[in-house]
Amino acid sequence: MSAGPATPAVALRGLRKSFGAVEAVAGVDLEIADGEFFAMLGPSGSGKTTVLRMIAGFEPPTAGTVLLSGRDVTRLAPFERDVNTVFQDYALFPHLTVRQNVEYGLRVRKVGRAERRARADEALRDVRLDGLGDRRPAALSGGQRQRVALARALVVRPKVLLLDEPLGALDLKLREQMQVELKALQREVGITFVFVTHDQEEALTMSDRVAVFTEGRIAQVGTPAEVYERPATPFVAGFVGTSNLLSGDAARVVLGRDGTFSVRPEKIRLDGPAASAEETAAAGRIAEVVYAGATTRFVVDLDAGARLVVMQQNLTTSSADVAALRGTPVRLAWRTEHAVAVPDPVVPTPRDKESAHAYR
Repeated sequence: MSAGPATPAVALRGLRKSFGAVEAVAGVDLEIADGEFFAMLGPSGSGKTTVLRMIAGFEPPTAGTVLLSGRDVTRLAPFERDVNTVFQDYALFPHLTVRQNVEYGLRVRKVGRAERRARADEALRDVRLDGLGDRRPAALSGGQRQRVALARALVVRPKVLLLDEPLGALDLKLREQMQVELKALQREVGITFVFVTHDQEEALTMSDRVAVFTEGRIAQVGTPAEVYERPATPFVAGFVGTSNLLSGDAARVVLGRDGTFSVRPEKIRLDGPAASAEETAAAGRIAEVVYAGATTRFVVDLDAGARLVVMQQNLTTSSADVAALRGTPVRLAWRTEHAVAVPDPVVPTPRDKESAHAYR
């Protein structure tokens, strides 16, 4: 007899949240697997943080159900749920030591002193802060304070860890370092991470799956590769990374097809060899050049009427070399399968339109 499907760590059924006339979350259905690193990605005001707060119990839903490991927790208080939350500002107690901050949740749960200390020290080792337990948060760097917040959340051994843009306050270099460390930590501890971010690269780098939010709804759920390579809507194509959309007359002239198609900038070859039978070619003129060190972005106006962005690695060229190309005619080519058809978005009902307008 085969085993049935595993119970999701988090399941949301018809989740809605209204603030007066504003519908911040407009019907979300979602399942997050046990042990998964799951990202909720979207622009500011898309509803992702409100969904996270409803999972945590900080916001009651207007309608719908929140299930944790199959248990309905919709009306339970935060402390009655087997979750913990890491916030962007870390929310550490400045008057307590690092160890005391990590022990705090155990103290609330009436765990004995010896066990509290042992578990706190173990959690600090997990986040590579062993030896710093006697310091105060003010004596730590931003990255170290972020790790203390993680240790404090993990020490109580929650079933699900919720992370609300926890890397947003870090500088770019440290944020990239912490992305790698956080993913490695999640693999080590093996618990479910639900990560909210507006940073597309962060979501693609760290997560097993991504839900892309817009206007209180989920536009697409999939692996990073699925969301990036096969966007389900024009919004996803434009929001997750940089995408070129070909439609209308331009799609008919260049691709010979009707519809809307996404072509990623790095898939396009600039003035390479003539296009082969497996490739699509288009002529145009370079309108703008953006030199970014390792890469250059070329904005190309096609003769067919569309505008495409092309990304090229600077293997042998300098900023002066590429700047001189502004205004010159070029030939573009890409593999035909890299022009991915993007379905037209579902037309909202009149009620949906009113909700979306109010939320914007």
